[in-house]
Amino acid sequence: MRDWNVVAVIREGGFDEALRVLGEFGFVGRSRFYNVLLMKVADIRQLLSALRRRLAEAPQSLAFLSRILPVEMTFQFSTREEFESKAKESVLVYAGELGGKIFHVRIHRRGSKGRLSSPEEERLLDEFLLGELDRKGSPGRISFEDPDAVIAVETVENRAGVALWRREDLALYPFIRIE
Repeated sequence: MRDWNVVAVIREGGFDEALRVLGEFGFVGRSRFYNVLLMKVADIRQLLSALRRRLAEAPQSLAFLSRILPVEMTFQFSTREEFESKAKESVLVYAGELGGKIFHVRIHRRGSKGRLSSPEEERLLDEFLLGELDRKGSPGRISFEDPDAVIAVETVENRAGVALWRREDLALYPFIRIE
């Protein structure tokens, strides 16, 4: 699937249930990665709210789901340099929300083995954002301990998705799980 805005990681044995439940919210397609589904949904907040209600009504109803991550923007890339350039452009959108905040970038990479290193790219984007915030006079701080926000970057082969998740969002939607 080329045009996705949600990555869902499914627990062992939960594939059929995931297709059935998640299919209620939009198109669900398989990826070439084990237990990873890609979705295209029209309304991400509606998906999250419905999953939250389902979880509240029947806690085991999402047992098939290891984690889900909706993204706000996506981009294609073919080289590390192109990934870095487009990722910087994407995360810069969130700079206004990060001034004076504690945050970090987390990348989950599927594919691009040997081309991208998640820890190196995370550091690059963290440092880029810190530099931009300093330049604007509203410095931020990187921490993995109870951050105000996390910028999540998911890559599946040569496509990446980016989203900012605030502490409150992560508490409200525990199935997002940005590790």
